[in-house]
Amino acid sequence: QVQLQESGGGLVQPGGSLRLSCVASGSTSRNGAMAWFRQAPTKDREFVAAHRMGNAYYSDSVRGRFSIVRDNSKNTVSLQMNSLKPEDSAVYYCASCPRCIVSSLSRGQYYDYWGQGTQVTVSS
Repeated sequence: QVQLQESGGGLVQPGGSLRLSCVASGSTSRNGAMAWFRQAPTKDREFVAAHRMGNAYYSDSVRGRFSIVRDNSKNTVSLQMNSLKPEDSAVYYCASCPRCIVSSLSRGQYYDYWGQGTQVTVSS
């Protein structure tokens, strides 16, 4: 069993930055994937970024603005979000997929464990 706990959300102005963190506890797999998803009100859950086997993957909407970093020694994954836009406002979830392959990284149904989420609001 894996437990995930996010932190770092909040209110930020457009163009600003935030850093989200996720700490994993329990039986984690260093070779598995860790990812961030988000969900805005009335919208479907959306893939944001994933880290697997030393490689980072991003959705088109955040590539170049967001950066995912994983520290296996601390069982953490962070999401540095720069140049934030109002459309980035959502609840952000950390997720773990011990057996994900690259083709399934952006698909939430393959992730076994989820955090409770942290709210990010981008507004002036």
